[in-house]
Amino acid sequence: MAAERKTGEILLEAKNLVKEFPLANSRRGKQVVHAVSGVNLKIYEGETLALVGESGCGKSTLGRTLIRLLPATSGTLEFKGADITAMKEREFAQYRRQMQLIFQDPYASLNPRMNVKEIIAEPLTTYGLAKDKSDLERQVKELMGEVGIPAEFINRYPHQFSGGQRQRIGIARAIALRPKLIVCDEPVSALDVSIQSQVLNLLKDLQDQYGLTYLFISHDLSVVKFIADRVCVMFLGMVCEVGDTDSLYETPLHPYTRFLLEAIPKADPRLRNEEKELLTGEIPSPVNPPSGCRFHTRCPYAKEICRREAPPAKQVGERQVFCHFPLEG
Repeated sequence: MAAERKTGEILLEAKNLVKEFPLANSRRGKQVVHAVSGVNLKIYEGETLALVGESGCGKSTLGRTLIRLLPATSGTLEFKGADITAMKEREFAQYRRQMQLIFQDPYASLNPRMNVKEIIAEPLTTYGLAKDKSDLERQVKELMGEVGIPAEFINRYPHQFSGGQRQRIGIARAIALRPKLIVCDEPVSALDVSIQSQVLNLLKDLQDQYGLTYLFISHDLSVVKFIADRVCVMFLGMVCEVGDTDSLYETPLHPYTRFLLEAIPKADPRLRNEEKELLTGEIPSPVNPPSGCRFHTRCPYAKEICRREAPPAKQVGERQVFCHFPLEG
């Protein structure tokens, strides 16, 4: 069960956010990949909001667009009430340091030519946060201690560490600037199951210690249930449902959410042979997405209106669902 967490004010808000990528060498003229299509999303201070969905649904693209690592095609981004969408780099620098990213692959995200000290020190030196070399080394060792890396390993290189240790180094680098928001892009998916829980507990401890806000991107719904306060379900670049973790898992309102939850392996072997209603068919192309509700081609409940019109947002208690015919809660 997700830990209860009192959320604060809106930290980051996306309004009608769109991200498209031009398709190279298109034979049909100017075609684009519709990676993120009109997303409206609020992230509150101190919470963990999870982004879930099948591979290719736009989770990582949305995460990077929200913190401006990718430029938005259209729409608006507000960070603590300030419009950062088209802000010049010099002005945006004060916001950039408040938004960091933990990468999925701890093997590829660390420079093999840099030792631990250089990797963790890089953001500190970039923003001039160390008085001198001794102060810089002191800060690096403190950060290493916070993530469980012994100080005597300060001069070791990435290849000398395990995957879990490398991810801890990546986390140390991400918290070095004491950011407000960290986008965790599948931070434990490349790790052994035995190590995943250690890293997840570390993230929760750091969140409590520094009041961090997480956007946690994952396809593993068991991990999400453990760490997230709220969940945002995506399908083909669009939001299907947003709600608090416990109620969403207990009573999904969008058909796609229900199918995702049905696919979670059951720990109890007596329940594994229960018949499940699983999704069929292929995910539509993001280059030529279906009209209306993008899920209608795979939805067994689809009606004519689903094929014609995109569903509006419906408020069901504290939940938001984008479906013409939500399931009964």
